[in-house]
Amino acid sequence: MDTAKLQAYMAQEQSQRAMLEGLLNRLSDLNAIGAALSSERDINHLLESILTAARKITDADAGTLYLVDVEKQVLTFEILHNDSLNIRMGGTSGNPIPFYPVKLYEADGSENLANVVSYAVLRGVTVNIPDAYVAEGFDFSGTKNFDAKTGYQSRSFLAVPMRNHEHEIIGVLQLINAIDAATGGVKQFSKDDQQLLESLASQAAIALSNRRLIQQLEVLFESLISLINTAIDDKSPYTGGHCERVPALTMMLAEAANRSKLGALKDFNLTDKDRYELKIAGLLHDCGKITTPVHVVDKSTKLQTIFDRIHLIDTRFEVLKRDAEIEMLRGGRTQADCQALLGQLDDEREFLRQCNVGSEKMRDADIVRVHQIAKRQWRNAEGKLADFLNEEEIENLTIRSGTLTAAEREIINHHINVTIKMLEALPWPNHLKRVPEYAGGHHERMDGKGYPKGLTRDQMSIQARVMGIADIFEALTAKDRPYKEGKTLTESLAILGKFKENGHIDPDLFDVFIREKVYLDYARQFLRPEQIDEVDESRIPGYTP
Repeated sequence: MDTAKLQAYMAQEQSQRAMLEGLLNRLSDLNAIGAALSSERDINHLLESILTAARKITDADAGTLYLVDVEKQVLTFEILHNDSLNIRMGGTSGNPIPFYPVKLYEADGSENLANVVSYAVLRGVTVNIPDAYVAEGFDFSGTKNFDAKTGYQSRSFLAVPMRNHEHEIIGVLQLINAIDAATGGVKQFSKDDQQLLESLASQAAIALSNRRLIQQLEVLFESLISLINTAIDDKSPYTGGHCERVPALTMMLAEAANRSKLGALKDFNLTDKDRYELKIAGLLHDCGKITTPVHVVDKSTKLQTIFDRIHLIDTRFEVLKRDAEIEMLRGGRTQADCQALLGQLDDEREFLRQCNVGSEKMRDADIVRVHQIAKRQWRNAEGKLADFLNEEEIENLTIRSGTLTAAEREIINHHINVTIKMLEALPWPNHLKRVPEYAGGHHERMDGKGYPKGLTRDQMSIQARVMGIADIFEALTAKDRPYKEGKTLTESLAILGKFKENGHIDPDLFDVFIREKVYLDYARQFLRPEQIDEVDESRIPGYTP
């Protein structure tokens, strides 16, 4: 073999080796792309990744990804890239695609086979066109108009339908102008390009279908959570917005903590998965209240059960007043004494009415007076003398704060045990494993005096501590409680600051809550204008601006 032939043979071998290595590299890229696509959670990012990958493995200058709208029978533009024109549209680019969808069927019901992408979908085949300007059988008038306006030359086309694991075509990838690496000019898409793109389109369709399925399951899951919360809200209109407001405030504070890089929170970082997990925990944090009796949740006064029993006591006072008047008429009591007694009874009735309204703190003297009134004698419906108040009424009327007895408070508090029990019984996937811990920790305290487990700060996640502050602040400012008015920002922050000082809430998160003005963002969204007063942060207990 002469030298020239040998050199030619060696050059051919080298060229084939280079082509093989190039193909192997592209196959390796394809495998890596497939793995990356399967892990992408965001639909827009996924679509952009698909188109970017398609252009990379085929050296395409431009491309468009369409999705099938089954209901409208059209192909919608989702992502559009063009390197030569520096165009990025759709997806996360923020630039809307101004083109109309591509019809799959004409007005008369006939198939639209004139367009490359609609043909690829309707026939379920790949379309590879070397040069659109000489191709026959397709209408490229729109493409030529685009080229005329932009100065671009759309020559080679490769359109591949995206078929998922159920053999349904859910979209189409269209690439334009394969670039020759050696010359920089436009060439035809090769058979290798076509095979690689068909493989990628299949992987992409499966990844997209899976992501959509997961998204649909997430929507279904959240709808079921909403169903539970709706049942709780309908059961108690007084706490109807609580299940909505606490998750919202939880996420506001969590995002503020994520931004903060100071002190104990400097390493706190939220991923998208973390955010979703915390969101679900927030939505489910009070699901146990579905078992809490309505008469306890809605107890707006101390004597309320199914109705407010203060009216029974009113009736007893009327009986005593009637008896006093009868006694006067019979000569057993002077008119002056009678009038004095009637005035005293009216005063005692008004006093018990005031006691019946839950207050911040009941005085010892008032508790003593309730017991004194309770010793009055009256003749009941059976005609027998009885104490004016029974033991259960005394217990309720002498509640020091709020409207709940110790037993009723236990019933209310038990909802967190039910919440934990319900949530721990569910087969959570790995990315939601901590939902029971987050949701079940919002009544714990940093000093270990909370419930139900008596956890200390070091035993709790930051997310659970975030939820604890959100739950308290929502309760302080809530305007729909049966036993109190919603407090102003200044009043609520003063109480929250004292909670920080006494070891109730996380001090670092409290500082973030004030410093990042999370309270104000929340107030603008959920509070009445009269509650949003001017806050002097220097006067908030436990906080140094």
